[in-house]
Amino acid sequence: MRPTYDVIVIGGGGSGLAAAVSAAEHGASVLLLEKQSQPGGTTGIAVGSFSANRTRLQQQAGIRDDVDAHAEDAGKFAPADIEARNAETLRRFFLSHSAETLHWLMGMGLRFRGPNPEPPNRVSRMHNVVPGAKAYIATLQARLLREGGTTLCDAPVEALLKDDSGVTGVVASVKGVRAEFGAVRGVVLAAGDYANAPELIGRFKGDRFTGIEGINPHAGGDGHVLAEQAGARLVNMDITYGPEIRFVAPEGRPFQQLLPTRGPFASLVGKLTPFVPQFVMVMMIRRLLVTWQHPEDALFDDGAILVNADGERFCDETTWPDREIAVAQQPDKVCYILLDERMSERYSRWPHFISTAPKIAYAYVADYLKLRPDVTTAGPLKAVADRRGIPAAALQFTVEACNRERAGTGQPPLKGDRWVLFGPAKAYFTTTEGSAAINQEFQVLDENDRPIPGLYAVGQNGLGGQILWSHGLHIAWAMTSGRLVGKMLGARGQER
Repeated sequence: MRPTYDVIVIGGGGSGLAAAVSAAEHGASVLLLEKQSQPGGTTGIAVGSFSANRTRLQQQAGIRDDVDAHAEDAGKFAPADIEARNAETLRRFFLSHSAETLHWLMGMGLRFRGPNPEPPNRVSRMHNVVPGAKAYIATLQARLLREGGTTLCDAPVEALLKDDSGVTGVVASVKGVRAEFGAVRGVVLAAGDYANAPELIGRFKGDRFTGIEGINPHAGGDGHVLAEQAGARLVNMDITYGPEIRFVAPEGRPFQQLLPTRGPFASLVGKLTPFVPQFVMVMMIRRLLVTWQHPEDALFDDGAILVNADGERFCDETTWPDREIAVAQQPDKVCYILLDERMSERYSRWPHFISTAPKIAYAYVADYLKLRPDVTTAGPLKAVADRRGIPAAALQFTVEACNRERAGTGQPPLKGDRWVLFGPAKAYFTTTEGSAAINQEFQVLDENDRPIPGLYAVGQNGLGGQILWSHGLHIAWAMTSGRLVGKMLGARGQER
């Protein structure tokens, strides 16, 4: 006889943990299945911003806000043709519950700094978790354990169980052994996006994008595949955030991943953070910038060139997304960004920066030299080439060829004694906006917009057509959708 739970959650990232915790808090027996050896998902490697309106922290800062204003501002981030495809009613519903979710997380002991500005938001709405995004994971894990929930890792779900009544459970491979689990109230899909799923990317976005990797290598679209197999209608599957060029992350854990999230020291860090001088917080955020943020497109508009590991230029740097597609076709999918002396000076001070978290922190050439010496080299052209293992003669030839091409065009030639070489870098998808269609009860809908009984979706599996193109909205949706579906499924037992 197979083990049976009230609720089964597939995926142990932010949305899955929030759903499991919320369901357990409302009295449901919960099984969470995670395919990796530990929970975390994309939430666990994010910066951790949470955008919300009408929050206590806004009130403490004297900020007056409302759902209508937030909904209007949220529509200003994406290009008009993409924003036109947004599920407005669902996004407004989400934003109306965002503050409740933030306060729910704060009630578990999570602390936030902010709110911080993020134009074009008219007021500050971005709340940054302290000390970083893995605090969500550690706190929710601990809460689920206290609430009696069960977590199984190394347990990818291979199929959904169905009968005439709908979805009734799952088939998983638990540490390599096939196992079936029953779900009385529902199965919740919370398995993250498909940024690193070439088959799905190729099907919905086009074959020319299949060589581009996801920033999270484990984002394989598992939940999307399960939803489609169950008869779900998928929406906005061609919409992705990216591709964009990002520097390869340093080996080991980035700075914010080293900070504590549990125990007395973590509590002390959280309590002291509001009193940390702004310049110290900016230094911390700048370290995150040089690790995770993409270099600005302005670099290429100003004349920076891209070369591969052989020192060869391979594309028109000003054309997106052809530029990123070309990067993915280079040896090892790696490229390097070359700045001459003029540009290295230009990008050493405001208003010209390499990367930014708008109106919070800016990273310049010196910041990358100091904080990312693994991807940044400065000096004579031959020296920077030698340090990165690029044939110096080939790089010199490339520069000369570029200058001949620019002659008479008004573009300044590349020259000088001090060059800056950034890389290795790759083209990545940051996240994806496609998902199963859902209603406001998080039920997955079929091709005729009818609920598939017993199947629910949250987070990136259940965006439901929303466009969430600003910092902090994806995590806010992950936590909010998880909290609400868990509350709803937990309450069903109380109704009996």
